[in-house]
Amino acid sequence: MAVYRQPGTVITDHTFQVPLDHADPGGERIEVYAREVVAAGRERDPLPWLLFLQGGPGGRSPRPLGRDGWLTRALDDYRVLLLDQRGTGRSTPANRQTLPLRGDASAQARYLEHFRADSIVRDCELIRRELLGEDGQWSLLGQSYGGFCTLTYLSFAPEGVREAFVTGGLAGLRSTAEDVYRAAYPRVERKTAAHYARYPEDVETVRAVVRHLREREVRLPGGGLLTAEAFQVTGMLLGTGTGSHTLHYLLEDAFVTGGSGLQLSDSFLAEVQGHLSFAGNPLYAVLHESIYGQRSVSPRATGWAAESVRAEFPQFDVDKPLADDAPVLLTGEMIYPWMFALDPALAPLRETAHHLAQHEEWPDLYDPGQLARNEVPVAAAVYHDDMYVDTADSLATARSVRGLRTWVTDEYEHDGLRVSGGRVLDRLIRLARGEL
Repeated sequence: MAVYRQPGTVITDHTFQVPLDHADPGGERIEVYAREVVAAGRERDPLPWLLFLQGGPGGRSPRPLGRDGWLTRALDDYRVLLLDQRGTGRSTPANRQTLPLRGDASAQARYLEHFRADSIVRDCELIRRELLGEDGQWSLLGQSYGGFCTLTYLSFAPEGVREAFVTGGLAGLRSTAEDVYRAAYPRVERKTAAHYARYPEDVETVRAVVRHLREREVRLPGGGLLTAEAFQVTGMLLGTGTGSHTLHYLLEDAFVTGGSGLQLSDSFLAEVQGHLSFAGNPLYAVLHESIYGQRSVSPRATGWAAESVRAEFPQFDVDKPLADDAPVLLTGEMIYPWMFALDPALAPLRETAHHLAQHEEWPDLYDPGQLARNEVPVAAAVYHDDMYVDTADSLATARSVRGLRTWVTDEYEHDGLRVSGGRVLDRLIRLARGEL
């Protein structure tokens, strides 16, 4: 168990062996990694624990650089555990390199059925008992998808939770994947319109990029094919506080004149690849729609919901605005089947993802009855026009969880926890404690 220091902190590495399938505790086991962070000088203090559940799915926990960001506030009160959820980071990895060891695509899909929030919460419960003892409790901080996991935790293992904080992650308890995307496309359209209002020159630049991609084949530095529809996905940036500005600066360098005339610049293509590639978090794409599957809500397969629902929003077509001299809309947090053909990090998992998209009868992730009886103090930041998690769903869920207190704000976007320097977390701590 390695222990080391960073500015203002002492960090301890932990690894845990957990069942792949918690319904078969004597079966195959995988490894889950977590990083303990405590303020320097307080290593031996009897501090309460705060478990951080990262956004995703498929996102590893943040790598701290000393006492910075929201940790600045958290370490005033807590000993923090940064969990690499199963399949991510230093936990037993699940990606194009490791999954073939499971067998064919069908076997890989069956393996990945154990990587949703229900399994993550059961991992956390084993870890809690090992670190805190059977009767120990810890606090939860769930960012985005980590908030979804927090609701699962409160549904099925509330006895392990002392208090919970959620930032941009109150999922719709009864929302299907179709419901989620049906609400998402109009939000993304609003975000795109707001970006064009802020940077009107980007309307023509985006049109020029899309036209260029329609007329010729363009490869990204890593070999992936950049299509017009793939470029639209850069709209995912628009859900963060600085995303609109980042997108504008990306578009500034779009074109260069070379020996063969006007072409997309290498610097532009390298940046686009950084935003579009799933090499660093393939489970985000592979599992994304499965996080909405619940047998009591809909026994049907999620079935590439983002793709099927898109047909209801023809304004996201790229060819019509080119013909009509109109702005091209960007897209957001949608996963499409063609991504598994274009992205080299996803291509080997194409059939696996299809199996998951066709899987039916996903176990329920939330227990509305238990949440209605909730006794754990919960405070949640709900961002006023969150592009990634529907605000209406979040507020409906807030009303369904007994005792949950909300802070609805337009001061931050979805990444408010990361960029606020601890202010969002401080507000939620005080809200949960009844100080506000």
